[in-house]
Amino acid sequence: MRFLLKFSYDGTNYSGFQSQPGLNTIEYQLEQALTKINNGVKTTICATGRTDKGVHALSQYAHTDLSISITEEKLKRALNSNLPDDIHIISTKIVPNDFHARYNVKGKEYKYYINLGEYNPLERNYVFQYNYKLDVESMKKAIKYFIGTHDYRAFVTENKDKENCVRTIDRATIESKDDKLIITFHGNGFLRYQVRNMVGLLIRVGENKISPEAVEKILESKDRTKSGKTAKAVGLYLTSVEY
Repeated sequence: MRFLLKFSYDGTNYSGFQSQPGLNTIEYQLEQALTKINNGVKTTICATGRTDKGVHALSQYAHTDLSISITEEKLKRALNSNLPDDIHIISTKIVPNDFHARYNVKGKEYKYYINLGEYNPLERNYVFQYNYKLDVESMKKAIKYFIGTHDYRAFVTENKDKENCVRTIDRATIESKDDKLIITFHGNGFLRYQVRNMVGLLIRVGENKISPEAVEKILESKDRTKSGKTAKAVGLYLTSVEY
């Protein structure tokens, strides 16, 4: 029986989402809990995607196959009783056996939070503490260049020469709330480090180190060396996934 799991997590104490030998990850914790519930039968998950160390998720999904008979509600309760407090199952749903948590995705949304005001130690793992003013109007002009279907090779840290880096971003916004900036990207999919690299470039625009128009040229260049530093993981959230 195949289940679709919807869950959230605080990524602070994990070495990213994906299982890695000898490291504590979100995937490891979920699979350990599922294996225990599934009468000790080794049970794996297939997630919508992976997040890096320190990245959080308000709405992440994965599918899993269980050999036991269990209701959706009982599976949710059993998982939450076997998971650490910083991982929470929001819902479970029985889905067809050909449903795929990764390949059936139609859209994803990420948000990145930046504090422009006084350093806040309570937020240090959840909001990027930039703690200086930025030229937000220039950043708002720059972010528009990311909208559309593009080859985002200039914003992927790993060598992607042989990989298809074409993605579509249909919404990209910057919202100001008090001393916070909320940068939102919505699209059909994102490459590893893409969002953090785009945010890093927007910060350079906000520092008036490059013009908003330079973003378009960097995007067209497909050259990672031109897009600058990767923004820190803290502050980044996977906020929604659509099927």
